[in-house]
Amino acid sequence: MARIIINADDFGLNEHCSRAIAQAFREGKITDTTMMSTGEYFDEAVELAKEQGFIDKIGIHLNLTEGEPLTEDIKCCSRFVTDGRFNKQYDRKKKLTKEEKSAIYKELTAQVEKIQNAGITITHADSHHHIHTGIFVAPIAVKVCKEHWINKMRLHRNLGQINAIKRFVKKRYNHWLCKQGMITTDYFAYIVDIENVDIPDNTEIMVHPDFDKNGVLIDRHGVENGFPIGTKLPDLRAERKVTLKGYAEL
Repeated sequence: MARIIINADDFGLNEHCSRAIAQAFREGKITDTTMMSTGEYFDEAVELAKEQGFIDKIGIHLNLTEGEPLTEDIKCCSRFVTDGRFNKQYDRKKKLTKEEKSAIYKELTAQVEKIQNAGITITHADSHHHIHTGIFVAPIAVKVCKEHWINKMRLHRNLGQINAIKRFVKKRYNHWLCKQGMITTDYFAYIVDIENVDIPDNTEIMVHPDFDKNGVLIDRHGVENGFPIGTKLPDLRAERKVTLKGYAEL
C-alpha cells in the first residue's frame, strides 16, 4: 500500500483558504501545509495552527510572485515588483543580475525567518507558482533553506501528462536537487495526475483547499466571479489504496 504526502499550499494567504486548510487537517484529507510569509492572514494563521494542533506540520511556501514583499531591495527589481507588490511576471528563463540575486536572497531569507520567529519549526519547502524550480532561482532557494536547517524540498512534477522536453528538464532538476543534499519524495503530482492510475509509493500530492460559494471544501483550481472554483477535496485514504505520512517522516 502506497504511503503518500498530501500538502496544502498557500496557508496564510487569506482567511478563507487558511480556514479551509484547517478543516482539511481536521478531516484527515491532508498531511502537511506550506505557509506564505507574505500572506495577508499570516498572524492569524499562526494562531489557527497552534489552536488546532498542526503547528508541527508546516513548511514554507517561498514566494516571488504574489502579495507584498518583506524586504526593500526586491522592490527595486521591476522584473518582480510593481508599485510595491509582486507582479506575477517573473520569467524563469531569463538570467538574473547580481543585484536581483542579492535581492532574492534577502527576500527569501526574510520569509523563512518570519516563520521561524513565529515559533514554527519549518519541516520542508516548496514555492508559490513553483518559483523554486526555476533554473536561476533554484540555487538561491536551496542556499537559503540550507542556511536555516531546512533539508526537505518539493520535487519538480514528474507524474501525469508531460511532454518529452519538459520531462527531461524536470528529471534534470530533480537529480540536481538530490545532489544538493535535499531530501525529497520520489514523485510529485497534482490530483488530476493520479485520478486513473495507481499512486506510486512515496508520492507528494499538491492541493489548494478552499471553500466555494456554497461553503463546500474544494481543491481550488481558480476564481470565478470572485469565488474560488474547483472540485471537491477528496479523502484519498477512503477512495484509494493508500496510507498517509507527513513530511516529518521523510
